[in-house]
Amino acid sequence: MLITIGIEVARRFILGKQGLWPGRRWSGITGTEQAIRAMEYLQLDPLQILARSQDIALHSRVLNYKPDMWEVVTHQQRKFFDWGGWLAVRPMDELPHWRVVMRRERDSDPQIRAMASDHADAIDEMRVILRERSVVGNRDFDMATRTRTQSYRGRKDSALALYYLWRTGEVMTHHRDRFERAYALTETVAPAHLIRESSEAEADRFLIKKEVGFSGLSRINRTSDSYRRGEPDRAARKLLGAMLADGDIIEVKVEGWKAAHYALGSDTDTLAELSAGRIPMAWTPLETTTMEEVVFLAPLDHVSARGRAKVLFSFDYVWEVYKPEPQRKFGYYTLPILWGDRLVARFDSKLDRTTNTFVILGLWLEDKILGKDEAFAEALACGFARFVTFLGASKLDAKAIREPLLRRRASDLVI
Repeated sequence: MLITIGIEVARRFILGKQGLWPGRRWSGITGTEQAIRAMEYLQLDPLQILARSQDIALHSRVLNYKPDMWEVVTHQQRKFFDWGGWLAVRPMDELPHWRVVMRRERDSDPQIRAMASDHADAIDEMRVILRERSVVGNRDFDMATRTRTQSYRGRKDSALALYYLWRTGEVMTHHRDRFERAYALTETVAPAHLIRESSEAEADRFLIKKEVGFSGLSRINRTSDSYRRGEPDRAARKLLGAMLADGDIIEVKVEGWKAAHYALGSDTDTLAELSAGRIPMAWTPLETTTMEEVVFLAPLDHVSARGRAKVLFSFDYVWEVYKPEPQRKFGYYTLPILWGDRLVARFDSKLDRTTNTFVILGLWLEDKILGKDEAFAEALACGFARFVTFLGASKLDAKAIREPLLRRRASDLVI
């Protein structure tokens, strides 16, 4: 099946699939679980300037979200687990499929194989210690007692040994302490009925559907999980053909885009509703819409990261946190601003923890006329007000906002 849609429908479909439009439709701890499942992956990052990227991502989707709620549903309720070289939270009930990928990594990934060979003794030692102590962290081993390594995965052989066992599925994250993993044997973390491998065919179909669901519209570019370690290219194309024939996936042509993309077959009705100008009932916001209250996208949000914002929104966004200061165009921790179904601005900020003040360092509009738009000013102020509460700040410093209307409304509403 091939269907054709316009760019506006494509934007709304991708935003809606990710829970970012037309407004927050989940709330609290239960909503956090629902949001992570809808997102398919929650990418994790240790950097904490305002809040960590994963917490900002969930704040933009979940009413009453508090930092680290994702850890409650992951490490306390065991609804999810975190794993991978591309570090992300994944639903626990998907574990049998990911254990296929773990085995593929163990058997064929050159870096993982080298780790096993170079640190075999330390790996065996960690297996024994894990059985004795139940939960083990990298900090449990003093540097003076370990062999020093040069890997970015760790500076001690014990750290690399634990990382190897985690990547290959013998251990899982038990919990995190200041974002650092504490490990435990897999059988003490995951339900017994999930500690198995699905078939190769099931895993490859799952991985393709996972990638398509994650992107909303996908060209199946991120193939390392399924193709490099599993299906060769010719077999992969055959599998895609079979999935198209079965209706698991459909082809979608977006007007203005050269290549056709894939969507899940189960999303056919949603695309039809959006094409007809309707909002799916399941997407009904619990409170404000994104026209009434702007949403700030996390630095690693899949909707806007890695050049995707330019394709979807004609919005050129680069997270500049790892750029040298002279090369930054906007700022260290700049976040895109979603109003309605468009990215219309960005801002840089910091949290001054000595005065508990959320400080706007700069605000840049894509269209200067927004600086005099009353509706946008109100929506921006509402977004800042909710963000200040989320951060636990007591006040907002908006002096750096150049537009008088936007500065005044933000300051009045928040304070």
